[in-house]
Amino acid sequence: MNTNPTKPSVIFFGTPEFAAAQLEALLEAKILVKAVVTAPDKPAGRGKKLQQSAVKSLAIEKGLKILQPLNLKDQTFLKLLEELNADLFVVVAFRMLPVEVWKMPPLGTFNLHASLLPQYRGAAPINRAIMNGETETGLTTFLLNDKIDEGSIILQHRMPIAADENAGSLHDRMKEAGKVLVVKTVFGLADGSLTTTPQAKISASQLKLAPKIFKADCVIDWSKSLSEVNNQIRGLSPYPAAFTTLINMVSGQQVLIKIYQAEILREAHAGENYLLHTDNKSYLKVSHPEGFLALKEIQLPDRRAMKIHDFLNGFKLEGIWKVAL
Repeated sequence: MNTNPTKPSVIFFGTPEFAAAQLEALLEAKILVKAVVTAPDKPAGRGKKLQQSAVKSLAIEKGLKILQPLNLKDQTFLKLLEELNADLFVVVAFRMLPVEVWKMPPLGTFNLHASLLPQYRGAAPINRAIMNGETETGLTTFLLNDKIDEGSIILQHRMPIAADENAGSLHDRMKEAGKVLVVKTVFGLADGSLTTTPQAKISASQLKLAPKIFKADCVIDWSKSLSEVNNQIRGLSPYPAAFTTLINMVSGQQVLIKIYQAEILREAHAGENYLLHTDNKSYLKVSHPEGFLALKEIQLPDRRAMKIHDFLNGFKLEGIWKVAL
């Protein structure tokens, strides 16, 4: 087993691009990565061609050992992990590990989570923080235990959320900030300079969770405040995206659109709420009891996302239209 604190050995667990960025940071810091564990290749697209994860792609490029177990409790897989004799396991955007895995390395197993734990435990902390209108979030490294996202905190990094920021831009900023935190955590655990702190106890009424995003979370509820609607759009952009249905009140025609960007207009109006207002050239906005929500970037089914003037150039809204409540 490698016990040199200046060059700790790790096994890295992760799947998406966010995780691949952290793996690259470990390699750039000359940390010995004995293997990566990532999701099995999955069929994707119309041709159902097998697609490998971002972590696997990077691991192939760097010549790393790759493990893709279907079952994390498989005895062959566990024996292989044990034989690799890594000091530490690093987990970023991966599924829940069984106790047989996270208890294995002598220095423990830590996870990078995209929130200031204990707030926003769960699968979608970046989306949920913006959807809830937060102005600050952050990153946390913590030791795994037998409960999801409840282990002792190692390091945290606070980050502001801009008023016009969406989940995509926050994800990218967190991806870069995470690199520093992950590397610092590895070296700090290896040389014993870092201590851990149990997560603060927060009552259920004050705890904000970050469950996985489902289709129902993406349907815009126009009865909510303008801020809540706009936060939903920001928090789901660019993926999976908030959507609504436009309805022609005369013909009954319905058009589903995804909304990627919008702007709140605090303008008084005396007309009916939830109607579409447009000059069919440069603007499209929805009337609301608090003013208007101007749609800036939207997408029709099977089309690319478009700025509103491009959308109106090819799709004219004749007659009276409203949004589905």
